[in-house]
Parts: sequence; structure tokens; C-alpha cells
Amino acid sequence: MTATLPQAEDADDLEHARHRTTTVLWLGGLGAALVVVLLLAIGLGPVWVPPGTVARIVGHHLAGVPAVADWTPAQDSIVWLVRVPRVLLGAMVGAALAVAGAVLQTLVRNVLADPHILGVTSGASTGAAVSLLFGVTAASAGALAGSAFAGALAATALLFAIARINGQMTSLRLLLGGVTIGYLFSAATSFLIFASDNQEGARTVLFWLLGSLSSAGWSSVATTALVTAATVGSLLLLAARLDVLAAGEDTARALGLSPVRLRMLALGIVALAIGAVVAVAGAIGFVGLIVPHIARLCGGGTHRRLIPLAAVIGALFLVIADIAARVVFAPRELPLGIVTAVVGAPLLLVLIRRFRQPLH
Repeated sequence: MTATLPQAEDADDLEHARHRTTTVLWLGGLGAALVVVLLLAIGLGPVWVPPGTVARIVGHHLAGVPAVADWTPAQDSIVWLVRVPRVLLGAMVGAALAVAGAVLQTLVRNVLADPHILGVTSGASTGAAVSLLFGVTAASAGALAGSAFAGALAATALLFAIARINGQMTSLRLLLGGVTIGYLFSAATSFLIFASDNQEGARTVLFWLLGSLSSAGWSSVATTALVTAATVGSLLLLAARLDVLAAGEDTARALGLSPVRLRMLALGIVALAIGAVVAVAGAIGFVGLIVPHIARLCGGGTHRRLIPLAAVIGALFLVIADIAARVVFAPRELPLGIVTAVVGAPLLLVLIRRFRQPLH
């Protein structure tokens, strides 16, 4: 027995080392791919800008290199003022939605959970509809984002209230509460569209409901960067406890953790992140559902590996989807949610056939 235990520990250490190496390799490869895709995405559009020119323009604005511009003022404006904010916003929104989806699947113990299941997305949509249809112009991006975020906060508060009715918060209560809130706010949004005489506003609401990065600017990039960084960092600090929760509530209690408190803390972080990104990009589906499964296939279900992998893959996925949204019917732009659904639905069918690992 004494000889067997060290051998088992050595085997576990080797297994952990192998997983760490695999995760580092995946993160390195996906990170390099993300940089390449970002450069291509900035250059693609009705006006093509070569990647080399894109790199020089970005380097000039960030570090003053090169000092002398060999590109046109039009290219400078297109790249730095329009496309760089849009591409960066897409990457951060994709990362936040993917990480949120991964953690939600643990919190409700359902591999089909995604940010929409909380009802927070529907709440943000209702807030945006109020803004667009009743007195706030679509051009006021700050007011639109503020209204959408207020709707997300209202949905989050309602979710906490419903999930704790007549008992403690459990995964089933969260799931049923989120579905209830989602239907409630979706009905409210539909009623607002029906009751409004603002036809232009109604079209804008419908476009926003499918997601878009067209309103990206440096202010929204800065805000979303802070939200995404805070979300990923906070959830990484909770990674070990989320692993325990994924193993079951009885296991968590046996190890001294409170499943209710952990769920409330993690759910609060996730809900605020979802509200913030939906406020600036609209209701984009499938990212939080599909990407966590891909991340688990790459690095396993341990949250310390799952969260960073989901963030990078989510960023890559949404940037590529936005490229398709901009160029497939150029100069017209497809709503981003259509592209993610077209790509995500068949991908989900493939994953259903191949992905058989439990959450933990």
C-alpha cells in the first residue's frame, strides 16, 4: 500500500503536467491565430486595407512607429476610428459571452445552458427597446447601452428573487427562473414593438435583437475591456471552487463550501458581464452555448484551463463571424446573430455526437 500511493501521486502529477502543457499549447496556438485574424478583420471590408498597412497604422497610433505615414488619411480613419474599435469590441464580447456560458453550464449543471437562459439577455433587450422606441434616439449609443444595462440589472434582480422563493437557490431553481424571466421580458419587448408607432425604431430594435458591432467606438471598447478583464479575472479566482461545485452540491458541502453563496457570487459576476456586453453589442446567440464545449474538448473541464480557453476561442469565433457579417452581402451588413446561428447550429449537432464528457 505504501508503495502504491507514491506511484498514484506520481501518475496524477504527470497527468496534471500533461494537461497544463496541452492547455499552454492550445492557448499559444489560438492566441497566434487570433492576432492574425484580428489583422485580417481590420483590413477586410468595402475598402480593402492590406495587413501590412494595418499593422503600420496601428503601430503608428500606439507607439509612433513608423514616424512617417505612408498610407492615406482615408485608410487611417477607416482603420483606427472604425475597424479597430469594432474588431476589438467583437473579440471582447465573444470572450465574455463564452466565459459566461462556460460558468453558467456549471452553475445550473446543464450543458445546454447559455447566457440567454438566465433571462438577462431578454431583460437587456427590453431596456434597449424602451430606449429606441420611446424618446431616446438610436444615435445616442450611450443612452441605448445604459437602458439595456438597466434592463439586464432588473432581470438579474428578478432572477435572484425567483430562485430563492420558498427555499435555497439551486441549479433547478436558477434554470426555471431564468426561463421564466426570459419569456416574460421577451413578451414585454414584443408588446413594446407592437404598441409603438415608431416604425423606424421597431426595425432598429429587431436589428439590435440579432446583434451588431456597428456602433463600436473607443468608449465602448474601453468599458467592455474593463468588464471582460474583471469577469475573467474574478472567475479565475473562483475556478477551484467551481470545480468542486461541478462535482455536486454534496461534495461542495463536505469540503466546506456553500453552494448557495458560490452560486450567488458567480451568478452576479456573470449576469453583470452579460448585461454589459449585450448593452453594447445586442443579443448575440450561440457563442456562450457552443464555445465552452469546444474549450472542454481542447483542455478538459477544469475551470482554471476552461475559462482562458473559452475566452480566446470565443474572441476568435465572434471576430470571424463579424467578418462574415460584413463581407457576405457587402456593402449591406448582416445581423451578427444570424451568422452565429448559421455557424453554431450545425456545429452544435457535431458536438452533440462527439462531446460526451461530464461538466467536471
